[in-house]
Amino acid sequence: MKLAGITSWLAICVLMTPQARAETPHETHSAQYQATWNWQWHPGFNSAAQSRNSLGSEAARMYTLSLTAHWGMRVWQGGEIYLNPEIASGVPFHPGLVGLGGFTNGEITRSGGSTPKLYRQRLFVRHTWNQGGGTEQLDADINQMAGMVDRNRTVLTVGNFSLLDVFDDNSYAKDPRTQFMNWGSWTYAAWDYAADARGFGWGAVVEIIRDDWALRFGRMTVPREPNGLSIDTRVLRHYGDQIEIERTVELIPDLPGKLRLLAYRNKGVLAGFDDARNALLDNPSADPQTLPVVRHGPRIKHGVGVNIEQATGRGLGVFFRGMRSDGRSETQAFTEVDQSLATGLTADGVRWNRAGDSAGIALMSNSLSAQRRRYLEAGGLSFFIGDGRIDFRPEMILEAFYSWNVRRDVWLTSGYQHIRNPAYNAMRGPVDVIALRVHTRF
Repeated sequence: MKLAGITSWLAICVLMTPQARAETPHETHSAQYQATWNWQWHPGFNSAAQSRNSLGSEAARMYTLSLTAHWGMRVWQGGEIYLNPEIASGVPFHPGLVGLGGFTNGEITRSGGSTPKLYRQRLFVRHTWNQGGGTEQLDADINQMAGMVDRNRTVLTVGNFSLLDVFDDNSYAKDPRTQFMNWGSWTYAAWDYAADARGFGWGAVVEIIRDDWALRFGRMTVPREPNGLSIDTRVLRHYGDQIEIERTVELIPDLPGKLRLLAYRNKGVLAGFDDARNALLDNPSADPQTLPVVRHGPRIKHGVGVNIEQATGRGLGVFFRGMRSDGRSETQAFTEVDQSLATGLTADGVRWNRAGDSAGIALMSNSLSAQRRRYLEAGGLSFFIGDGRIDFRPEMILEAFYSWNVRRDVWLTSGYQHIRNPAYNAMRGPVDVIALRVHTRF
């Protein structure tokens, strides 16, 4: 899409944005919309090794563009149905989404080229069983209608959605359209969560909410081939299971916080890195991407993680995420990370008399299992990474952003990311990424 077309499209979205929205205490239906344009650029950087899965070392630009409708309706007592059609387009830095563990734009997985494409993002039913303990107000939000619910309740979500809609919430680092942009900032980079290439699937999740506690568990479909769009519907044979425990805490007295523990277990047709390495060593002249050759029979992937958020003052909060996955098998549905750490700080503009603004800074560290590392050191290529030669180091990322509330429901965000050892290779980088994002919601 040409720049003039993008500019006109964004201008229409801004003009459509209302100056005020009346909140309904109990909605029977909802219709919300969002539009996001994210432009990024990196200059040239040093590279002593490069292959077809490397981030190109020459200067490059990328963009993503999305327009999403979030429609909901109450269809029976306690029951709601939601449909999210989306139009998306975008082009990565270089042909193919390769060269990093922590990619710099959370929207890029849903962008399939410069021609905007319409697809169904979500279609799901949510049913709530109220079970006493007093009531609380749910505010209107994306895929959530305003209304009163019991503090003790059980919620079932069934259909086509993302596991990130239900699991791994965090007030300070969750939404790449409004907060941090890097993949390691808005969820565990090491969580190979079950989904298709766009990040969605079919499944069911149960939430049991009791005052300050919540328990969530669910099963989701996995792709037929790693990082593919085609879904494997045989959910009794190939699947992604996860369970999460959440506890409201006050790590700092009188300031809200939450602690979450998550574990996942995936089963699917995957290649093992030791098998792929042996195949490569047995035939050095073969294609270095030997994973498809040894992709036989179902394998298990699993991991555990912790997610902490804590307010530290007026309009100020910190977050931490850490996860370790076993890393014996190839990536199934997310990115090339086996151990991830992320921590950061966000500030609300209320602290400097700009209530609609926000700012944040985060540090991330991504690393690999011994099996994946040995495969890459032998010259192997995996789905997203592989430079032919590697001097292994953890991938380290610094991200900072400032979001300016231009007018009600319109934000202009500037961002910066500094990436050391891209794709775990000290022979390359560092890479600096500048970002400009426009987001509106109405």
